[in-house]
Amino acid sequence: MNIILKLVVNALAVFAAAYLLPGVSVESFTTAIVVAIVLGVLNLVVKPLLILLTIPITIVTLGLFLLIINALIVLMCSSLVSGFEVDGILYALLFSLVVSLISSFMESLAKKSD
Repeated sequence: MNIILKLVVNALAVFAAAYLLPGVSVESFTTAIVVAIVLGVLNLVVKPLLILLTIPITIVTLGLFLLIINALIVLMCSSLVSGFEVDGILYALLFSLVVSLISSFMESLAKKSD
């Protein structure tokens, strides 16, 4: 049940971020659920490889390059999921920040109600 709750929270965060950012569009809530699943898989599989390959530049930038890696993951997701479009790396960066903030806030609300 915990995984389903996290999936719904992330899908709501994706949907809200698409509503807030003009350069991001999501067709429906079903597409938002698919985006949440694909983002989860990409973060599980691709992101660690990208982090490993970019350790030197991440150290030089004091970790700020991880934001670019997050934006690249969002752009990969937009190329894989039809109905989810991001207009550039800046909107991908903002999207990843907004989704992180909204999902953290919603998960903290869910933990308070338990």
